[in-house]
Amino acid sequence: MIDIYETEFRKADLNLLVVFAALMRERSVTRAAAALHLSQGATSAALGRLRGLFGDELFTRTRTGVEPTPRAVALARRIEPALGLIHGAMTDRDRFDPATARRTFTLGMSDDLEAVLLPRLLNATAGLPGIRLAVRQASRNTVADMLDRGEIDLGVAAAPAHGPDHRSQDLFPSGYTCLFNPRLLPLRTPLTLDDYLAHPHLLISYDGRRGIVDDILEARGLTRRVVASTTHFAGAALQLATLPALATVPAHAATVYADLLDLTETPPPIPMPAYTVSATWHGSAGDDPAHAWLRGLVGALARGETPDDRSGPPS
Repeated sequence: MIDIYETEFRKADLNLLVVFAALMRERSVTRAAAALHLSQGATSAALGRLRGLFGDELFTRTRTGVEPTPRAVALARRIEPALGLIHGAMTDRDRFDPATARRTFTLGMSDDLEAVLLPRLLNATAGLPGIRLAVRQASRNTVADMLDRGEIDLGVAAAPAHGPDHRSQDLFPSGYTCLFNPRLLPLRTPLTLDDYLAHPHLLISYDGRRGIVDDILEARGLTRRVVASTTHFAGAALQLATLPALATVPAHAATVYADLLDLTETPPPIPMPAYTVSATWHGSAGDDPAHAWLRGLVGALARGETPDDRSGPPS
């Protein structure tokens, strides 16, 4: 077996795989070069050698950098964990140490979940100078594809749709809450159905036409008056500062918005579904100690816990 390894490894400089990993992470030749302390020319040359080695374009140019091909995404699932194992063997460590590591973690989540989790994550990693967090907008319908394309390391969504190549972990239960500005709408709480239907609403919807509230009301032969719509929960909450209207938002985010904007939160006067927010990742990342640390950290913070040991993966 060693003879086979030697024959194959003679064909390639394994340092090229480090360049490959940086390109996958940074999505830019310029940023990858800076991260690796190489010139842009040397990084471009390494990319050319990688293309020859794997017989694929690997990365195509875009207006903002480079985008991995399907072949590159498939390779990344095998190369990045392997680099982690090699690093562990060279340093005699099989665990991830966030206190000394340099790593960017990309999470996919909607803005309501970002409002809850990102402040906690930033606080928990404030003393870890090499850890960088990036958040990309995602929904339960897009998380799986973003994981498959290597765009995110971890997706957080309400009951995300995923396939057999993905793994998931429940984080916390949630539901829906109504928000309004009590200085503009002096309503009594808990809110009555008559008040709910009598006052204007802000709709949060991807298509801007209807949401789950409209479906529930329609089933009861009722309607509400929607005066505006937005695709972001935070955008709706900000509008309530000057707009006498109601917004029905996820309960986990409602508390954050209410505290920050001095809004009133109250249960909706119609039966709304409960759901579970989950973390989802690609199965190929399961053995990566760094990814295990990230999953543990997100899980602990989602449960409202404060990880005590920042030098190792939370249990």
